[in-house]
Amino acid sequence: MFLGTYTPSLDDKGRLILPARFREELAAGLVVTKGQERCLAVWTVAGFAELTEQMRSAARPGSPEAAIGRSSRDYYRVFFASAYDCVPDSQGRIVIPAPLRQYADLTRECVVIGADTRLEIWDAAAWAGYLSEAESAYSATGSGAVS
Repeated sequence: MFLGTYTPSLDDKGRLILPARFREELAAGLVVTKGQERCLAVWTVAGFAELTEQMRSAARPGSPEAAIGRSSRDYYRVFFASAYDCVPDSQGRIVIPAPLRQYADLTRECVVIGADTRLEIWDAAAWAGYLSEAESAYSATGSGAVS
């Protein structure tokens, strides 16, 4: 489970230092892809494989979701076409590919958040704006439970 908020910087070569707390779990490799709201999603290799299998299962013949519509095909294409696998270097850095840096509008100041089964990488200003809006809705739920 990934938890917490961290503020690493992106260097001039497009490298990001992963939070020390997660380096061991990600040392063997990871997959980074486009996330929602213009962030990047970072998965362990096993977590990405599990997600992929869930997506495949939903599309197997005989399943209620087997009739994949255009929006689902579009999502699959964008999701997998934007996925990059990588292995952190000895200092715990990963290179964020240029297309993903552009998608997430990453500048030097970044925020890495734990989001249960994955990490998310945000531009610091974009995260601050998102958090400002999302905290109002979160506070309105009262218990913090997702509905």
